[in-house]
Amino acid sequence: MGDYTSELRKLSPRGFPPSTQALRKPGRLAATGRPGLGRRCYDAFVPTLARGKLITFEGLDGSGKSTQLERLAVALRAERLPVLVTREPGGTWTGEKIRQLLVDSAATALVPTAELALMFASRAQHLSEVIQPALLQGKIVLCDRFTDSSEAYQGGGRKLGSDAVLRLHGILCEDVQPDLTILMDSDVVRSVDRARRRNRSRTVGTSDEGRFEKESRAFFERVRNTYLAIARREPERVVIIDARGSPEETHQQILEAVRRRLKLKTADNGS
Repeated sequence: MGDYTSELRKLSPRGFPPSTQALRKPGRLAATGRPGLGRRCYDAFVPTLARGKLITFEGLDGSGKSTQLERLAVALRAERLPVLVTREPGGTWTGEKIRQLLVDSAATALVPTAELALMFASRAQHLSEVIQPALLQGKIVLCDRFTDSSEAYQGGGRKLGSDAVLRLHGILCEDVQPDLTILMDSDVVRSVDRARRRNRSRTVGTSDEGRFEKESRAFFERVRNTYLAIARREPERVVIIDARGSPEETHQQILEAVRRRLKLKTADNGS
């Protein structure tokens, strides 16, 4: 949690400046037929001369997503690009408090609708306090999970459906969309086993953060299938990365996707 809070101190605690409201543009009509779902984050909030990029990482627990996000951050910083690393749920003081409840195995009475509401409460705070100010500063924001996670885990895994998630996203997040989403696709059994082993190693003498890892294989199959459905629905935004190879092979796939899709320029040569 320390890495995230240190990044937060660099940003204004007041959230997104009201003066930028006039910068928002109408969203495009996505394949789903809902206005705004195709809107890029910078189109809605960031002026042309200070565009940042929002790159989100998605996938099953234990897919290697967080590790690969950190590797991408190192690679981009080596090219002298301004990078902010954050996560969901969490990313702010308020969000981290919500996260503690959401991932605690003791929270067995939390119903799916309350779980979804808490996810979006954390996300709304995160957008206002961290993501939008960083984009306004022209930074590349690397976020470990975003609304796709809610659609996959609560919409698919908890069977609440995509429509409820997308409606909440439109209301609470104003249809802000990532510029690029890296979807780490992996084997369900292998990924969940890895996540469970990791959680057991972390919980010696600390709180148990394995609430989701205790779900059934059928739950995670629904999560994965929903992720793949999102990728089919929005191929211009979501890139599927086969996470079954070595960490280095996966890293190279991600680097290629980021450079190809976003055409990032380095500070040294502008290429």
